[in-house]
Amino acid sequence: MVTASQAQQSELDLASILDKQRRFFRSGATRPYTFRQKQIQSLRALVRDHESRIHEALAADLAKPAFEAFASETGFVISECSHALEHLETWMEPERVKTPLTFFPSKSFVRREPMGLVLIIAPWNYPFQLVMSPLAAALAAGNCALLKPSEWTLHTSELVAELAASYFPAEVVSTVLGDAKTAEALLAERFDHIFFTGGCEVGRIIATAAAKHLTPVTLELGGKSPAIIDEKVDLEVAARRVTWGKFLNAGQTCIAPDYLLVPETLAESFLSLMKKNVRQFFGDNPRTSPDFARILNDRHFDRLSGYLEDGRIVIGGETERDERYIAPTILADVPEGARSLDEEIFGPILPVLTYRGLDEAIERTLRHPNPLALYFFSKDRKNQERVMQEIPFGGGAINDALIQFSNPDLPFGGRGASGNGSYHGRYGFETFSHKKSVVEGSTLFDPRIRYPPYGGKLRWLKMLIK
Repeated sequence: MVTASQAQQSELDLASILDKQRRFFRSGATRPYTFRQKQIQSLRALVRDHESRIHEALAADLAKPAFEAFASETGFVISECSHALEHLETWMEPERVKTPLTFFPSKSFVRREPMGLVLIIAPWNYPFQLVMSPLAAALAAGNCALLKPSEWTLHTSELVAELAASYFPAEVVSTVLGDAKTAEALLAERFDHIFFTGGCEVGRIIATAAAKHLTPVTLELGGKSPAIIDEKVDLEVAARRVTWGKFLNAGQTCIAPDYLLVPETLAESFLSLMKKNVRQFFGDNPRTSPDFARILNDRHFDRLSGYLEDGRIVIGGETERDERYIAPTILADVPEGARSLDEEIFGPILPVLTYRGLDEAIERTLRHPNPLALYFFSKDRKNQERVMQEIPFGGGAINDALIQFSNPDLPFGGRGASGNGSYHGRYGFETFSHKKSVVEGSTLFDPRIRYPPYGGKLRWLKMLIK
């Protein structure tokens, strides 16, 4: 938890930080390709130079295994930076578009300019990646950025602040540490874009505050993300991938399967395979496994522990509050109205529901607001297409889990209750850029049809437009 003195100092420094960043941005220094390139290179160097320290901080905050820390945090940011460096020059080029004949011989372009000063508010579940990945996109687009890491992951957040100060001038990237009061003070200021990753409740607060200044907002939220198993499926592969996707980072992943739908005829076999996978992944006692993370804090531990009474425990259910440990748990026979079926779980507990036909499975998912992710396991092309067409969701995968997040050529984001806007790769560059429309007129030819008097010109104008 950030101390009161740290939060107070952050608030005292806020005005001077923002003024310095605004002045620097207005100088135009962030716009050239070479400047942007240097900042992304600095971010990549920051991660590479301090990978072990970052992993240690993640282990201290979440008991995150080094493999998961690299795959989902440091390695991911390095990949984003490398992708941006490879493509940035192309992204920055003005985009030529068609021009109507009525404007001949003019030319039309879309130019992308930086938004200005952007605020990035990060969550606690991936406390390094979810602040640094948006930062890579913001720097690529030529912005200055103010970072607000999570107050719940103190080790990682303090390290982010230290490293950002070491690798970037304060006028380009600054970090403010603090709790909800600090966030409230930040939201009272005017930014050119706000990028928030977190829960729906806080997302509404962010959107409301931004509306006062008409500040554009990107919201990356969550929701009840389903995994649906079809009757025509490679059962072993599906069970293995769902198990991995659910229990990565102890289930504290916004795109993790939040509940599972399995045909009645396959339920027993599928549950048996998942039990087998849990033991293969984490051993007979996952508490002693070096590959299983811990719950963030006591409050989340107590919330999650309450879900354990929602159904029959197929495997898991063991807890240890002093360690914030909850075993990888699968629940069956969960009744309608159970909290674990209505609330986003965000932990290592997976309710399993059965269905008799795909109609029923689709109807079940539509009871919830649009989820951030959906996973459908099936060999049936028609069923794949049907699920993709009929269920609205942010992004997802067929016959896999989570991997859509790692492709820099895919936009990542939600819709409706699971968020708005997207990022990763070029999509992040676009999010932090304003698309400016420009027509380059020519004085070589000046058709008089546009000028008064208009007598006799309307029919010619209609012919040109048609």
